[in-house]
Amino acid sequence: MENIAVIGAGNIGEALIAGLVESGVEPRRITATNRSQERSAYLAEKYGVAVEQDNRAAVGDAACVFLCVKPGQIAPVLEEIGGELDASDGTAVVISMAAGVSLASMEEALPSAGMPVVRVMPNTPMLVGKGVLAVSFGRFVDDEQRGHIRGLLAAAGHVVEVEEQKMDAVTALSGSGPAYFFLLTEALVDAGVALGLPRDLAQTLAGATAAGAGAMLEGGADPAQLRASVSSPAGTTVAALREFEESGLRGAVFRATDACAKRSAELG
Repeated sequence: MENIAVIGAGNIGEALIAGLVESGVEPRRITATNRSQERSAYLAEKYGVAVEQDNRAAVGDAACVFLCVKPGQIAPVLEEIGGELDASDGTAVVISMAAGVSLASMEEALPSAGMPVVRVMPNTPMLVGKGVLAVSFGRFVDDEQRGHIRGLLAAAGHVVEVEEQKMDAVTALSGSGPAYFFLLTEALVDAGVALGLPRDLAQTLAGATAAGAGAMLEGGADPAQLRASVSSPAGTTVAALREFEESGLRGAVFRATDACAKRSAELG
């Protein structure tokens, strides 16, 4: 089995490592980097992976290089490890997990033309194996590499392949989407407290309701039909939904996702 490098093993990097190890990848085949020695020691102890402080050493014999760093760090990291990637004769696949970084900008930052690059937009439910990972493949990624990368990513959640031109919209929907649900849950907790519930009870009710509603959506259920099924005529739920609609909830969602997509485009 080939070696894998995870550059910048923060939360997303750790979620990827956890999924890979659980899916059967040998920990010794994975090398993770992090600037913190304490963090590196933690990863080595918990998952049994190799750790390095030097990104160049980590990618030296890797067939897949996952870049789990912030968008602004992608180009500097590629410049740093470019020599080692060049020495692989273009066989190593570079996979960015950063928002807004285009395939073209990655190819431009690499030392040689023709290197295979992949762009992935993950989300934080990767941390519990429930992530959505949207992937766009560069022009130099062959079919075998595509299948292999999809298989590796599937260890952390649901994988969908999208055209790169749609990636900013994907970022606005699934990439940043968990925060929208967290915000709504937070607001429900505060509303419950305002109605007289203890905060811990309100948080339990709101969190469990969100988890249950999410489970009902799994498998492609129509959210409009699910909403209608709990909206009795002239009932309590309809009264609440009317307030949401009259307060402009849908319009706020449209404006928020549009702002997110525009910001993603700016980062690229």
